[in-house]
Amino acid sequence: MHMKVKIVNSSPYGAPSYSTPLSAGMDLRADLAEPVVLKPLQRLLVPTGLRIELPEGYEAQIRPRSGLAIKHGISLVNTPGTVDADYRGEIKVILVNLSSEDFTVNPGERIAQMVVARHERVEWEEVEELAESSRGEGGFGSTGRK
Repeated sequence: MHMKVKIVNSSPYGAPSYSTPLSAGMDLRADLAEPVVLKPLQRLLVPTGLRIELPEGYEAQIRPRSGLAIKHGISLVNTPGTVDADYRGEIKVILVNLSSEDFTVNPGERIAQMVVARHERVEWEEVEELAESSRGEGGFGSTGRK
């Protein structure tokens, strides 16, 4: 299934695209004029040069790239970041260096991935109690290690 989404791309790179036929995420690239060094534990707001117009009922989730995370300790501070359907500004990515070494972000480097997903709006129904479930109130770690 394909959905058309309007995009304004002011970067010199192409529109985000899927790397494989079954990929869920599209790579986002750093729209930088020159390389930027990200020091250990430093955060950096990286522009992508992209603005999009999502249809109502959809969001774009901005997620870390697993390769950058495992090889270099690079992740996103607010993961997943959310681009709402009514946002028209540039998509920017908040990178964080969780390693003990400097990391250079190069122009055009793939820094994150974007997943477009449908979502529902919630209308709360206040009640006195909730239905029972097999899990009950079991929370953090309650299912154990398997």
